[in-house]
Amino acid sequence: MPPSPFRRFNSSPEVIRLVVLMYVRFPLSLRNVEDLLFERGIDICHETVRFWWNRFGPLFAADIRRQRVSRMRGYRHWKWHLDEMYVKVNGEMVYLWRAVDHEGEVLESYITKTRDKAAALRFMKKTLKRHGSPEAITTDGLGSYKAAMKLLGNTNKQELGRWANNRAECSHLPVRRRERAMLRFRRMKTLQKFTAVHASFTNHFNQERHLVDRQTYKQRRSAALAEWQNLFA
Repeated sequence: MPPSPFRRFNSSPEVIRLVVLMYVRFPLSLRNVEDLLFERGIDICHETVRFWWNRFGPLFAADIRRQRVSRMRGYRHWKWHLDEMYVKVNGEMVYLWRAVDHEGEVLESYITKTRDKAAALRFMKKTLKRHGSPEAITTDGLGSYKAAMKLLGNTNKQELGRWANNRAECSHLPVRRRERAMLRFRRMKTLQKFTAVHASFTNHFNQERHLVDRQTYKQRRSAALAEWQNLFA
């Protein structure tokens, strides 16, 4: 068995999981998490919250992503939605490319300074390498997608249409909420890291409560929390 990542920390794994969960899953600042934990009797500094999320957030997200990729890779009727959104980093405009599947779960996030054919090609190569090839890929009218798909030989899989890409457009909303809570991002590296971790957490706790009854939602929520507590247990 690999060594536990919590072995050199005085705090319990349960407290560390709770801190990382609160900061990444909910639109809270570092000091918001500190104050909420203090009400529960847990006295830590906001810099400790920052250190723990930087240390353990990518580990938890990678484990969640690995389990989901292994389950979905053999799914033959997978449909993707690709879209890009602009994000300001230190006053400079950058682009966040995102791939979303037909169930609304974020597959991949990628940051570039441009949205030309080269950027779209790098993003699509990375996504295809990790998740395999889908049945169809829905995009907007940006010419970079068509040019990249032509080089990859996926032109016949591209789908265009009015409102056809709403699945990807709606998936940008949680990122915008986090952007406001964090008072914008200051480095591209931080943006890339946080969006990748945030996407895995959002996928794991997305129970689609608007599509199921209350009892089913509670069962799914309990199962997600139980699975979360078993990460690196």
